Order: sequence, then structure tokens, then C-alpha cells
Amino acid sequence: MKYKWLLVFVIVIMLTPMTVSAHQHTPIEKLDSISDEALQMIKFQRYEDGKKLLSYFSEQFTDISNKEHPFTMDELRIITVSHDEAMEAAASSNMDYEERVQKLTKFRLVVDAIATSHQPLWTEMKNQIMTAFQEAREAASTGDSEHFHSNFNTFMTLYNVIYPSMKIDVSAENIQKIDARINFIDEYRSEVVSNVKSQEELEGLEMDLKNLFDNMNEDEADPSLWWVIISTGSIIILTLSYVGWRKYQGEKEIRKNRSRVHKD
Repeated sequence: MKYKWLLVFVIVIMLTPMTVSAHQHTPIEKLDSISDEALQMIKFQRYEDGKKLLSYFSEQFTDISNKEHPFTMDELRIITVSHDEAMEAAASSNMDYEERVQKLTKFRLVVDAIATSHQPLWTEMKNQIMTAFQEAREAASTGDSEHFHSNFNTFMTLYNVIYPSMKIDVSAENIQKIDARINFIDEYRSEVVSNVKSQEELEGLEMDLKNLFDNMNEDEADPSLWWVIISTGSIIILTLSYVGWRKYQGEKEIRKNRSRVHKD
């Protein structure tokens, strides 16, 4: 029985630190939470509350940047620009609701991309972006200029929402490749609709976008998490082995004592 209690004690000790750490928030995770709350306020049209949260974010962000320097220069620039746009959306007296939400969403995705090491939120917009693009491509293939323009504009709007976040998570080379295709299609829209050869750019862009999202979704679990799993499993296995060995030794001793009693 005492070996069972030993096993339970070891497991509890092993799991307790992980449970505690799960409820602790780093400064960047705190910023992530504030950005999410600001977005929700704008969605509920509580613009003044959203503005206050964005101001609070700015204070916390400045404090963290001065004390810990956890951000690269590119990250600082991207956060600052997206935050300024979000603040403009919250403070504006005549901006459309949809545009406000888009700007706050862009800001929210940027902060999440910095706070998250794998599978950031911006990748969850894959279906919306790919659907708009595929509908634009189908319209181009049938020569439907009106629907091509409409769907490509929708695609561009959605792509611009995730673009700053992409610049945090995706290599500059891959982004430049996608940008080149998008700029060509956007500049030569009429030719893309009327010229089958030009529509190859649409095919190439679709493949690049699929690869972009697929590569992000292939992210594995945080290596530090695997280390915790492996080390915890190893200690539990060692504990079980020790308990089994002690039990075997105890039973061996009992059999030995019984054998002596019978001989006597």
C-alpha cells in the first residue's frame, strides 16, 4: 500500500507545477488578452470602451518594451501601425462598422501572431480567403468580369486583414512571391479575365496561398511541451518500475521466510 501512495505522491508533485503554470500569464499574453477584449468592444459597438482598452494596451506595450525588449524592430513597427489604425477606428465618428471591425481584427491578429508560437489565429481565415479567391478564378475562367472584380475585391480585403500578421510568421521571400502575383493580377484585371494565358497567374497564386496555409498548419506542438511530456512519462515509468521491483523483492522475501518455516 505504501508503494501506491508513493506513486500517487510523485504524480501529484509532477502535475502540480504544470497546472499552476497554465494559469500564469506572461506580459505578451496579457497584451493578447487586451487586444481580444478591444475587438469584442468594437464588435458590440462599444467604441468608447474599445478606445480605453486600446489606450491601456499602449501603456502596457510601452512598459513591456522598455523593461524587457521582447520585440524585434519589425514587430514593433507592425504592432505600432496596426494599433494606430485600431485606435483610429475606435475614435472615428464616421467610419463604417465593417471597416472598424476589420481594423480591430487586423490588430488582434497581429498581437496573436506575436504571442503564439504555432497555429496563429490568422490561419483560421483560410476558408474565407480561399473561397473568395476561387470564386474570382471561376468568374475569370467564364469571362464574367463583374463577378471577377467583386470576388477579387473581397479576396483583397480579407488578405489585407491578415497581411501584417503574415509578415510576422512567414518569410519575406514567400510574401514577396505572393505579393508579385497579386500585384500583377490587380494591375491587369481586364487581361486576366479575357486572356487564358494570363489566368495562369491565378493558378499560381492559388497554389502559393494553399502552400502558405498548409505550411502554417503543419506546425508541430511546442518543443518545450514535448520535453515536459517525455520527462514526465520517463519519471512515471521509473517510479512504476521501482514500485514493481520493491513489490517483487517483498514477495521474494515472503517466499524465502515461508520456505525457512517449512524446513524448520
